[in-house]
Amino acid sequence: MKPPETIRLTPGKRVLFLTKDPDLVRRQLRGELDLRMEDLRVEDLLDDINTDAMTPAWVCFSHRPEDIARDAYAGLIVDGKRLFERDALINGNFEVIVSGYRKGVGSSRETAVQAEKWSGIRIAVAASFAPIHARNNISQGVLMADHEILARLQAGEGIPLEEFCQGWDPITQIVIREGGLFPFSKALAAGEVELPEPDTGPRPMTMAEKILARHLLGSEEGPRYVKPGDAVVVSVDGGYSHEFTTAQVHHFLEQEYGKDYVIKNPGKFAVFEDHLIYADEVPKMRVFIDKIETLRELQRELQRHTGVRDYSAKDRISPGICHEVAREQFIDPGDFIQATDSHTCMGGVNNALAWGVGATEYADLIHQGFTQVEVPESIRFELTGKLQPGVTAKDLMLYILLNYARPQATLDRVMEFTGPGVATLSMDERATLTNMATECAGKTAIVVADDETWRWLAEWRPGIDVERLKARAVSPDPGAEYAGGIHTIDLSALRPMVAHPGDPDRGIPSDPTNGAWIDEIGDVPIDIAYGGSCTAGKIDDLIFYHQVVKEAVDAGLRIAPGVRFMIQCGSQAVEKFVRENGLADTFERAGVQLIHPGCGACIGCGPGVSETADEVTVSAINRNYKGRSGPGKLWLASPLTVAASAFTGRITAYKPGMFARMASERPVLV
Repeated sequence: MKPPETIRLTPGKRVLFLTKDPDLVRRQLRGELDLRMEDLRVEDLLDDINTDAMTPAWVCFSHRPEDIARDAYAGLIVDGKRLFERDALINGNFEVIVSGYRKGVGSSRETAVQAEKWSGIRIAVAASFAPIHARNNISQGVLMADHEILARLQAGEGIPLEEFCQGWDPITQIVIREGGLFPFSKALAAGEVELPEPDTGPRPMTMAEKILARHLLGSEEGPRYVKPGDAVVVSVDGGYSHEFTTAQVHHFLEQEYGKDYVIKNPGKFAVFEDHLIYADEVPKMRVFIDKIETLRELQRELQRHTGVRDYSAKDRISPGICHEVAREQFIDPGDFIQATDSHTCMGGVNNALAWGVGATEYADLIHQGFTQVEVPESIRFELTGKLQPGVTAKDLMLYILLNYARPQATLDRVMEFTGPGVATLSMDERATLTNMATECAGKTAIVVADDETWRWLAEWRPGIDVERLKARAVSPDPGAEYAGGIHTIDLSALRPMVAHPGDPDRGIPSDPTNGAWIDEIGDVPIDIAYGGSCTAGKIDDLIFYHQVVKEAVDAGLRIAPGVRFMIQCGSQAVEKFVRENGLADTFERAGVQLIHPGCGACIGCGPGVSETADEVTVSAINRNYKGRSGPGKLWLASPLTVAASAFTGRITAYKPGMFARMASERPVLV
C-alpha cells in the first residue's frame, strides 16, 4: 500500500523507545510509560542493535512474516532474560520504533524488518542505519526517519512524504513512494513509473563504479560512466541463497508471481545447504528440527522449480559454506553478485562486486535479471609493508573495525584494498578482508586483481580462460574520488588483536568494533576455542591452526585442561586438503575436534556454541554479538590466536617458537 503524501502519527498508536535503560523499555512494553523525544537524548538510546537481537536464528526457522513477528526482539537478553516476551511488540500497539546509531548491523536477514512491520511498525527512527537493513526497510515499505523528524511528529506536525525520501537516489525514492519493492516492480512492469536515466559524463572511476557502469542496462551501446548517488538499473550476473533464506524467497515469488514463476540465468544462481547442517547437535535447536526440515524442503522445491545450481548436503555433509564455495567455483572478476547473506561481500576477493540483500530484493532480482542500485561511495585502503610473523589478515580487519568502522568511515561504502601490501597476502587472506566488510557496516569490499589472483583461479578452475577473466578485471583509475578517503596502512606495524565481548546489560554493545591489543587485555581464561566459519575456514586458515598445533604437539603439549578446541573446514575442498596433507593427523594427536564443512557456531546452530553465560569463547568467526553463538562471552581473534589460546587456556597471541620455550621451562620431575 502506498504511503500517504503527508505522514502523521496515528491517534491511539504508540512510539517505542529502545533505551539503554532496560527498565524503561519494560515499562513501555507493559503500557505503563509513554516517552517523548524531547525528554531523551540520542545518547540514551541503544546503538548497534543487530539483526540477531531483532530476530535470532531460531526465530528465522519460521518463514512466514506473521509468525516471525510474534518473537520480535527475542534476542535482546538482559540479565539472562528476554527483554521482549512473545507477542510483546505486537501487543504494545506501537507504530514507531526508535533507537540510536547504526540500527540493524549484522546479518542481511530481512526477518528483522518483517518482525517490526508485521508487529505494526511503519516508521523506524535512528541516527543511522546499516546499509542492508536500510534496503530491507525500503523493500518492505517501512519508512525511516531521524530523531528530529520524530520530535516534529510527536508535536503533532504532518511531515511531507518527500522528507522521508530525502537523501535517497531517485529510483529508491520511487520505491518508497510506491510502498515497497514488489509494488514498485509491478508499477514498473505496467508502465506506471518512469525511471531516470543517469547522465554522468566521462570521469575517473573506482573499481565498484567501473563494474556498475559495465552492468548498466544498455551499456553494450558504448562506454558508460557513473558517480556516487546515481540511481541505476543494472544486470546481475549471479547469486545464491541458503536454507536459512530460500524458503522466504520461494514463498514471496509464489505470492507475487504465481506458482509458475520463472527466474533469469539459473546457471549462475545457486542454493546451498550449509547454515543449519549441524543444528540438531545443539540441544536448544532440536525442538526446531521440524521447522528446519520445512526450510530444507522449500529450498529443494525452489531448486527443482528453477534449475539453479544445487549445493545440497549429501549424507548430511554440506559441500561447504556458500561464500567459500562461490568464490572457489563461480564468482569471476568483474561480476556483479547478489545473495541473501551479509557475507556475500567475500566474493570481492575475486575482484568482483558482491553484497548481501534481503529475501524480497533477491526474489525480485532473480525474477527480473536486474536490480536497482544507488552507486555507493568508496573508501580505499592502500596496504604497504608485510605482516609480521604471528599477525594475520584477521588482525588487520580488527584494526580497521576499531579505527575506521567504529567512527563510521566505512559506513555504506565500498572498501577497496590496493597497494603493494596486497601482493604479500594470499588469496585466502585477502578473502578475510572482503568477508568482514559487512562487520564494518560497509557496502562491500573489493581487492585489486594481480598475478596471484590469476594463479589461484587457474588452480581452482582448471581449463578456465584466464585471458578472458583478465579482460573483465577492474582497477581504480588515477584520480578516482573516494568520499571515505585514501588511507595507508603499514602491515608491518600491526600487532595481534581481539574484539572484546562488551557488556550489553550495561549498555556497551557486544560488537566486532570493540578492538584491543592482546598484550593489553590482561589474563582472560577461556573454555572454548573455535576455528572455522566463512571468515576462518579456508585452506590458509587451516594451515595457521596446524602451524600452532604442530608446534605445541611437537613440544609434548596437549589442549589445556577444561578447554574444548574445535576446527571446522569451510568447504569439502578445504577438508580434502587437510586430510590429504596430514593436517588432520596432527589435529587428532592434539585432541582437536575436526568438523565437516558448514556454518553453525556463527549463528548458534552448531559445534562451538557456548552453553552457559559464564563460558568464555575465543573464536575466529566474524562477529561477537551477544547470544549469536550461545549465551557466553565471545572474543574475536585470528586463527593463530585461537589455536595458541587453546593450549595456554587463556587468550594468547601466538609467537613462533613459543611452545618450544614453554616445554623447556617446565619443571623436571625426579
